[in-house]
Amino acid sequence: MKKKLFSPGPTPVPEGVLLAMAQPLFHHRDPVFEELFQEVRENLKYVFQTKQDVLVLASSGTGAMEAAIVNTLRRGDTVLVIRGGKFGERWGEICEAYGVNIIPIDVEWGQAVDPVLVERSLETYPEIRAVLVQACETSTGVLYPVKELCEIVKKRDDVIIIVDAISALGAVDLPMDLWGIDVMVAGSQKVLMLPPGLAFIALSEKAWRFCETSDLPKYYFDLKAELKNQRKNQTHFTPAISLIVGLRESLRMIKDEGLQNVFRRHEVLARAMQEGVKALGLEILSNPPSPTLTAIKLPPQIDGQKLKRNLEDHYGIITAEGQEHLKGKIIRIAHMGYFEPSDILQVMAALELELSKMGYPVEFGRGVSSAQRVFKEAGL
Repeated sequence: MKKKLFSPGPTPVPEGVLLAMAQPLFHHRDPVFEELFQEVRENLKYVFQTKQDVLVLASSGTGAMEAAIVNTLRRGDTVLVIRGGKFGERWGEICEAYGVNIIPIDVEWGQAVDPVLVERSLETYPEIRAVLVQACETSTGVLYPVKELCEIVKKRDDVIIIVDAISALGAVDLPMDLWGIDVMVAGSQKVLMLPPGLAFIALSEKAWRFCETSDLPKYYFDLKAELKNQRKNQTHFTPAISLIVGLRESLRMIKDEGLQNVFRRHEVLARAMQEGVKALGLEILSNPPSPTLTAIKLPPQIDGQKLKRNLEDHYGIITAEGQEHLKGKIIRIAHMGYFEPSDILQVMAALELELSKMGYPVEFGRGVSSAQRVFKEAGL
């Protein structure tokens, strides 16, 4: 059976990218790599919407998260961590591993953080050195108010904001320089349409100043050493050559489509998916929802784990279930990266059919037709 990825990472990889990665390897110290890497570095700035260097690391996105901590903070520093899902919790776990104190703001899973709470925390705890937040919390599909949080943080010279944009970059408008994002991290297997294995991190001038006083242990993730090498279009350590070759192709695709057009496509895909879900009488968990994935609250008689298995076994559609206390209660369907309207119509039709088989009352075609109307109105 043909498998179709609707999971929030990894996501589908375009055929042209796969073909590029299948080419014979070359040595990463040869001029051919330097030429390739120079183009990649410039196009990453385009996607990050920054004039700063975007560093490429051979790791998962979590590697870039760890790099963000160990390069900007000091032993005993205090940070504010927004915890509204598994990946907000991960920020805290990384900090605790390195002896960084955390002050958490615990947010109900499925809800966005109130910026007022962040501002109050900064006023109450003047020792806070950084605010750690997701752009999109992948475990719940919630889009966080990054712009508003940046407005709060950038008034403070001694505080930086570090944003996990792993499941948002390229689909959500996150203009790093314009908003004042100090550190932004991303991964290859989401909107950038690659297999897992690359991570990306960019720092503002303010954040680079924090690096000068950082005393946390670092070796592989030493960003100052990496910056020195990557400005020569090299990497400090052996790069994931084939993935970088694929990255050149995926970045070209994004640039050819145009970043604003990519944002609009994701917004329309998400709206079609969400309107289809609501037409079936189901609720969206996320408030507000991200354009990259839809987290669907399931009725009590529907086991989310079984629904996930059935969608894959019967139709080859690979989705994601809920995590922690949401296990079995939600299903997460991604639409980030290499997706178009036909993909949404396909997964919506399969969802209708499987829900009906599992005993949920479905009027066939209701969700699909709602999605179709969104595409028609949007001209897609």
